[in-house]
Amino acid sequence: MIKPCTLAGTDAPLRVLGSSGGISDMKVKEPQKGEIVNFKKGEMNVPDKVIIPYIEGDGIGTDIMKATLPVVNTAVQKAFRGKKEIIFFEIYAGEKALAKYGNVMPEETLVLINKYKLSLKGPLTTPVGEGYRSLNVFLRQYFNLYACVRPVKYYPGVPSPVKTPEKMDVVIFRENTEDVYAGIEWEEGSKEARKMIDFLENNFKIKVRRDSGLGLKPISETGTKRLVRAAIKYAIKNNRKNVTLVHKGNIMKFTEGAFRNWGYELAKDEFPKSVITEEAVLKKHNHHIPKGKIVIKDRIADSMFQQVLTRADEYDVIALPNLNGDYLSDACAAQVGGLGMAPGANIGDEIAIFEATHGTAPKYAGQNKVNPSSLILSAKLMLDYLGWDQASQLVEKGIARAIQQKRVTYDLARLMGAVTPVKTSEFAEIICDNMGQ
Repeated sequence: MIKPCTLAGTDAPLRVLGSSGGISDMKVKEPQKGEIVNFKKGEMNVPDKVIIPYIEGDGIGTDIMKATLPVVNTAVQKAFRGKKEIIFFEIYAGEKALAKYGNVMPEETLVLINKYKLSLKGPLTTPVGEGYRSLNVFLRQYFNLYACVRPVKYYPGVPSPVKTPEKMDVVIFRENTEDVYAGIEWEEGSKEARKMIDFLENNFKIKVRRDSGLGLKPISETGTKRLVRAAIKYAIKNNRKNVTLVHKGNIMKFTEGAFRNWGYELAKDEFPKSVITEEAVLKKHNHHIPKGKIVIKDRIADSMFQQVLTRADEYDVIALPNLNGDYLSDACAAQVGGLGMAPGANIGDEIAIFEATHGTAPKYAGQNKVNPSSLILSAKLMLDYLGWDQASQLVEKGIARAIQQKRVTYDLARLMGAVTPVKTSEFAEIICDNMGQ
């Protein structure tokens, strides 16, 4: 049963199709062939012919999705010669949904994401300072997609502002549902804000300026441990060297400090044979990491921003609370070509949404101009998630070769110098051609 659809903090509830009595007339036609990903006892079962819905997205979403789908289909075809297939079909959110349903997030879309478990998504518009809250954040919270997974890796030939971008190869696990992104806040001057200010002063002797807006920053043991668990499991599965907990626990001791403490506690309790603390390596093993052990360590957030610039190769998997993760993932992406080269996935216990990490860039919409790599690499993550490694490797191979050949879209071409840019659709064709046989 899909729960009621609301967006926290909006001026009015988010209207949903069928909110007065269920969905009686589906506007989307589901594919007649193919099967659905399903889970049994927590294990994912992937059929050979798998159905996956996609949300095109707003603004440049139309350009990058049109480029991404044929790249994915070509990689799957080349890798498996017809033995495996993805059957894509479109579902709606954002501006296209508003035009089709009179609603930016139809209940039908939520039902279909829940049914098919995996989906691919372009960028969605988020109004600034007014209107409804981020649809991207809403989807993460609605489906409890608690881990935002963002690999950041350098591809040779991409222009970079740093001298040694090849040292950057990290996978960021950003907590996705808590922290200030929980959307619990009150506007300055509102009845609720004044009530909270009075409550804090009267009950805890805490003085807050009366012209303040207020927000809450919840960080829970549950949310922290499930994120760190996912990060450590990823590190074990992918033979990574270390997991770093990034926090501002020296200042926010009972939220971000607790994130650090709960992370270490989880590692000790659930992965004692696989993980060793950095402190133990230094004090008990004379700076030598025991064979087969993954080092778990922590860093203060502001220090970490410096270290991903100066010592990026010392970090591997990084787990962070929501806001720190937002900032750090973009800072890392800046070193390897920007958000246009940064993939992302939002993953829960069963449902996962793979999405471009950049915005909608409406002034470029429909111009067949922008770089589709973020969404294409997000689709690569989806192939990894499915366990279709052969196809995933072909996507990466195609992009890497296209960049080395300097056959790239305008954003990279203008930084490479004396390079003629290709169109978005042409870039997708070049990627496919570079996959080989």
